[in-house]
Amino acid sequence: MGFKCGIVGLPNVGKSTLFNALTQTAAAQAANYPFCTIEPNVGEVAVPDPRLDDLAGIAGSKEIIPTRLTFVDIAGLVRGASKGEGLGNQFLANIREVDAIAHVVRCFEDGDVTHVEGKVDPIADIETIETELMLADLESLEKRLPALEKKAKGSDKEAKEVLNLVQRALPLLRDGKPARLVERKPEEERPFAQLGLMTAKPVLYVCNVEEASAEGGNTHSQAVFARAAAEGAKAVVVSAKIESEIAVLPPAEQTEYLEAVGLTEPGLNRVIRAGYELLGLITYFTVGPKEARAWTITQGTRAPAAAGVIHTDFEKGFIRAETIAFADYVALKGEAGAREAGKLRLEGKDYLVQDGDVLHFRFAN
Repeated sequence: MGFKCGIVGLPNVGKSTLFNALTQTAAAQAANYPFCTIEPNVGEVAVPDPRLDDLAGIAGSKEIIPTRLTFVDIAGLVRGASKGEGLGNQFLANIREVDAIAHVVRCFEDGDVTHVEGKVDPIADIETIETELMLADLESLEKRLPALEKKAKGSDKEAKEVLNLVQRALPLLRDGKPARLVERKPEEERPFAQLGLMTAKPVLYVCNVEEASAEGGNTHSQAVFARAAAEGAKAVVVSAKIESEIAVLPPAEQTEYLEAVGLTEPGLNRVIRAGYELLGLITYFTVGPKEARAWTITQGTRAPAAAGVIHTDFEKGFIRAETIAFADYVALKGEAGAREAGKLRLEGKDYLVQDGDVLHFRFAN
């Protein structure tokens, strides 16, 4: 479905190192100087989900196909980016194209890695980025305001609705607050999203810590977590250095390495899952002898639209969805057991698909 999470941050905070580990490639150049990433790099990563392995084991599936999430590595922003400083205009345009922001924050001390501001202060770094995004959003809305006001004076209903949203966002931005704080009704979400405001996008703070703090974080990451909690954002701790080392190891050696550094799973798993949740995404499964596959939908998706993710014909000719909850599928050892126990349900067009549902769609050709 093309959901994109953009990796942003000041130069030299570990963005490209994290991206390389995420995609297990060296596509993004990781170097100790600003602007080493000139063009955004795009990589798709599998979303870790042990449920898929459980389902495949029960069904004897020959192939396992996880769902995926796209990460975009965007070059480092600097103070003044909203006015074109550094490579500001290009970077801001790249951010507008993503659905959510993974904001990598430097939470480690290292004299060998320069900091663009000359000191390690994650909260100040966050505020630098947020300020540049707010200034760019403010300029964007102020440019559009006169034309919207002119249209709204006529009989353009849509222009009036958009103008109302703009007039609610502007005071917040002028007051130094992000556009995501605009209170809005469900029916206003689509026109609000079409404004393309960067500070309206959900944010995940990725605290890049030194190796010794990879499990529990440090004082710098604690400050970031406190800020995230205050603004309703998410935060995770990760050591980009550890993750880059794990990424190049064979799977068998990865487990041994993780145990050696005191971790139960790669920190990247937390980053991917948090990004997935941040976008309001859930997973349903299709399972059979040929393959066990995970599919991505947004929370609140009805059965026909969920079927359409597989193929548009499934949505057009939707009849019903044979549905088994994940827990029932596992407990009853598959479809046959669930059917016998009365746990296979027939759901219609109004059914809201739940995370973990195992579905089989019936449709008319």
